[in-house]
Amino acid sequence: MTCGREDIKKWPVSKAVEDFLRKCEVHEDETLTQFCHDHSQLCCSACVGTIHSQCSKVTQISELTNSQPTGLEGMSVELETVLGEIKTLQISQKASIQSLQKTYKEHSAVMIEQMRGNLNTYIDECDNSSVGTSGGNEQYLKEEMCKSVLSIVNEFDNITTKELNEMKAEVISIKGSVTSSIHKCTSVHNDLSQFHEIVQKIGDHKQLCLIASIKCKHIIQQALTLLGKSGKAFNVQSNTKHNVRIPSDKDVCIMRGICVLPDGQVLIVDSKNQKVKLLNQQYQVVSHWDVNARPVDICLITPSEVAVAVNTSKIHEVQFITVNHGKLVPGRKFQLQHECRGIGHHQGDLFVTSGQELYKYSLNGKLICSLYQDRSANYTVYKCDVSPTGDRLYITSYYQLRTLARDGTLLATCTDPALGGPSGLHVTPAGQVLVCGDWPYTVQQVGWEGESKLATLATRRTREDGVRYPRSVCYSSTTSSIIVGQWLDDNIRVFRVE
Repeated sequence: MTCGREDIKKWPVSKAVEDFLRKCEVHEDETLTQFCHDHSQLCCSACVGTIHSQCSKVTQISELTNSQPTGLEGMSVELETVLGEIKTLQISQKASIQSLQKTYKEHSAVMIEQMRGNLNTYIDECDNSSVGTSGGNEQYLKEEMCKSVLSIVNEFDNITTKELNEMKAEVISIKGSVTSSIHKCTSVHNDLSQFHEIVQKIGDHKQLCLIASIKCKHIIQQALTLLGKSGKAFNVQSNTKHNVRIPSDKDVCIMRGICVLPDGQVLIVDSKNQKVKLLNQQYQVVSHWDVNARPVDICLITPSEVAVAVNTSKIHEVQFITVNHGKLVPGRKFQLQHECRGIGHHQGDLFVTSGQELYKYSLNGKLICSLYQDRSANYTVYKCDVSPTGDRLYITSYYQLRTLARDGTLLATCTDPALGGPSGLHVTPAGQVLVCGDWPYTVQQVGWEGESKLATLATRRTREDGVRYPRSVCYSSTTSSIIVGQWLDDNIRVFRVE
């Protein structure tokens, strides 16, 4: 059959494109012939005989073409949109690496300048005190001066060098994580580009259109997960509780913050007993560290380091803690000029709430800017967290969850009676937003855009299987569990989800 230029959609598809689309990704020598409805996956005969042998419904692709839409016009637009977003993310990630390196260099310069200032101050004092001294006294002053100068230099070596090494390790770790993410983005970007090009060449070939559509949806979903825009709602499978009280605790626990390390270990801040506690994967307390004041929140910095927000009427500070072979090792800390209620982190940027304002800091404690404020009442800017890509900030305020842009612009507000007094807030690596409220005792999942409520994950049913005054929440990718800390309760609640 001869087809003119006006019938381009009827032109035969090139063998290279057809072979690429029909090739099974699991068994590369096999051709895709069927579709598993249980897994929403294309499969070959070998897949059906092994991976999908127990699935309830597997259909021939040829049978699906009559019941499934095969047009790719909308898919082409969606591919183009996601391609642009992935490209923007790559640019942002590269900027984060440059910012991290700049922060470390600035901190090094500040530390050295402080040492130089200490030396100059001491030398000036010595000059003033040496006026009118005799030869014997002058020799004594010189010796004492040498000792003091040596002491200042040693202090720099012992304290400042340790602090610089600590920050250098943070920068290297965060840079490695960002670089890995950039590689993932590059891989997905290449896949999206390839399918965007292929979609233009398929024409009206129904089976190939269907195969391309299914494969495109899979790639787009991967891209959305990288972008922190997963719309998947969690489904609770089971519920357990675990006691985290230790013999040295004087009061019932109040768990204001929870953080999960990539290896599955859990850290909780017990503000009532002024402790940070380390739990193993079985949720048993294996180590703890006594804080000098009340810890109120915690966030992950690197796979082995966290930052703890500490706040009392007189003390407002951020304390860094490293997990080293099952032990909690305190590191550097810096003071704040405002209250410290909540804390979040993204690629070297620290976000701290004061109760009425959201601030952005660098890892060395330098205040970058104030991003958002609401002085209409107390606790209008309470807890905070950041999307996986850093382009959205979430804060809790009474019956609301507010979503901000990177520059602090208000994007969305979610108001719901089920979010009464929202306290705990957490964003998963896929962008799922978890919020828990004091009243009416619920743990909710909100859409990544910060407007829609996707699911109620926990409520107060009974004291045995529900939640009561939930104060903190976190998701563990290692155990596929949502962990909830409560007010005046020695037990954490663990909800297994899928």
